[in-house]
Amino acid sequence: MTTDVLIIGSGPIGIACGIEATRREVSHAILEKGCLLDAIHRYPPQLVFFSTPELLEIADVPFVTAGGKPTRSEVLHYYRRLVEHFRLNVRLYEAAERIERDPGQGFRVRTSRGTEHRARFVVIAIGFYDHPNLMGVEGEDLPKVSHYYRDPHPFWRRKVAVIGAQNSAVEAALELWRNGAEVTLIHRGAGLGSGVKYWVRPDIENRIQEGSIRALFGVEVERILERSIVLRRSDGTRIEIENDFVFALTGYHPDREFLERAGVEIDPESLRPVLDPATMETNVPGLYVAGVAAGGRDANRIFIENSRGHARLILEDVESKLARHGAA
Repeated sequence: MTTDVLIIGSGPIGIACGIEATRREVSHAILEKGCLLDAIHRYPPQLVFFSTPELLEIADVPFVTAGGKPTRSEVLHYYRRLVEHFRLNVRLYEAAERIERDPGQGFRVRTSRGTEHRARFVVIAIGFYDHPNLMGVEGEDLPKVSHYYRDPHPFWRRKVAVIGAQNSAVEAALELWRNGAEVTLIHRGAGLGSGVKYWVRPDIENRIQEGSIRALFGVEVERILERSIVLRRSDGTRIEIENDFVFALTGYHPDREFLERAGVEIDPESLRPVLDPATMETNVPGLYVAGVAAGGRDANRIFIENSRGHARLILEDVESKLARHGAA
């Protein structure tokens, strides 16, 4: 059985593509390797989004929240209700492993369940949360090192290093400190990231100024040991500090290897997939990329609000091609 569009990824942009397909009466299926909205589900439970509710809305369906900024729980509930309302065809815990051209039929997509899906068109709407930007230093693979922060409780009265200076690192540092951890914030830049939320910045600056959170700027992580972490200043001198746990919150990147296996060309400088920005179609005819997967090195600048429009561009092109094929 062949569907018109197979969407890989059930994040907000994958859901937006499914809704666009439903509204245009284009048959679809959504493949998701984990649970619905898998990446957002793995965010810290107490997370408050930077975006206002209207910027997260899809399909002109209002997103009503208790406060000015939506919580993780409210976001999960909103998108879950969209899936239910539009009766999207979502297949959970089934990872797309290989995309192959099917001459005359479009594509065959093989999955982790050993099944094969056939589709006339494929949309890759995967996120980047599964692929952290590694530092490439000795000791990064130690059990005490994590690229994901979720809950502060296990780190009470522990010496914790948080590497990074953007929102995720700053918020983790503040929450860890408030829950009894001894926190050191480490960043190779000269100060906090420019994108730190405006209501969070004064909090972290005050904690650093009063000495509650130690901040080491202008240093690189050289290696991580069982009981310490070694840092290197720009002048070559080294600092070694006692340490129990490390959160390397250095960002994430899309799965470029998955795109390349599907035949998608990647620009060597920007690391973006080669595509037509008017339709989001890649160099592989009928294969589209949406959301952060289209971002390359700038994936951290792609958000729900500035990529939800990808769904309309893609499905307009798909609908046009289906109409031409039918007319032919």
